[in-house]
Amino acid sequence: MSERYKADVPSHGVTPEHVFLDRRRFISAVGVGLAAGPSILLAAGQDQASLLKPPYENPEVFPAARNPSFALPGAIPRKDLTARKVAAAHNNFYEFLPGRGGPVWKHTGDYEPLPWKVEVKGECQKPRTFDLDDLLAFDQEERIYHFRCVERWAMNVPWTGFPLSKLLQAVEPRSSAHYVRFVSAKRPTQMPGLRETPWYPWPYHEGLRMDEAMNELALVVTGVYGKPLLKQHGAPVRIVVPWKYGYKNPKAIVEIELVSREPETFWETQPHEYGFLSNVNPFIPHPRWSQAESYWLDDKERFPTPIFNGYGKYVAGLYPDEPRTLQKPLGPGQKAR
Repeated sequence: MSERYKADVPSHGVTPEHVFLDRRRFISAVGVGLAAGPSILLAAGQDQASLLKPPYENPEVFPAARNPSFALPGAIPRKDLTARKVAAAHNNFYEFLPGRGGPVWKHTGDYEPLPWKVEVKGECQKPRTFDLDDLLAFDQEERIYHFRCVERWAMNVPWTGFPLSKLLQAVEPRSSAHYVRFVSAKRPTQMPGLRETPWYPWPYHEGLRMDEAMNELALVVTGVYGKPLLKQHGAPVRIVVPWKYGYKNPKAIVEIELVSREPETFWETQPHEYGFLSNVNPFIPHPRWSQAESYWLDDKERFPTPIFNGYGKYVAGLYPDEPRTLQKPLGPGQKAR
């Protein structure tokens, strides 16, 4: 880990790296079942090299220079980075670990994210297929974003990538392109979650309005913590839109399609879930829990959930009718925004 990320590890709630790598000292330091989450405890004594091993190296690109213009929102009470191991040990990636968040990294051994291609097509003048080198040729920068999962856990992460708007501009969208549809990889032989949950509408697919996709926050992500993306983070390329719940940030992207009509998303096909917009909003409860509070992934400390995840100055104008008073929980068959 670079000196920059050692320095940015939170000062509380995270075991130091030299302790983490020594199982006995780790257990004596935190005690079984204490503040370190269950996924972190499962990682203790396991192969730490595989937990943090990128699928490739590219020292010409990583680490990229940090863009200080994207500071963490003022509404976020902690400004330190979530420890790299904590962020790597607990993820939601149903293609590998279906039905829950957890130690996705343990299930990615057969996954081969190289070589990689992303096809960009649809309502555009210059459809094109980009390989990984093409994507890395865009000017890469690092941004620290606050990340919020729909399950309420949160973290502060340094992503490396480039604005999604740059990729879309490269294919010259037509005036008929009102939405952007994303499709993730579908590799049953490499992704055990696909085999275990054939009833889901694989491949994973998500969407944004064109104005959302062109917003300066929307990022095509190729790296994390100064290294290429780990498999469990969605290697080798994913999307990050920090004002929306984590599932709106599709991983392992293989196709981007510009379309004229609102595309159906993966979770919209499931009953009793959120709808297309899925902005972080404490006033719109999930059918099974309140969203009024978030908690840190490392120490489980709770804090109030800010609307738009704290990024209102960038995106509030896109949603003039976003609810600002507490809504009733959804009933069976209903979908939120």
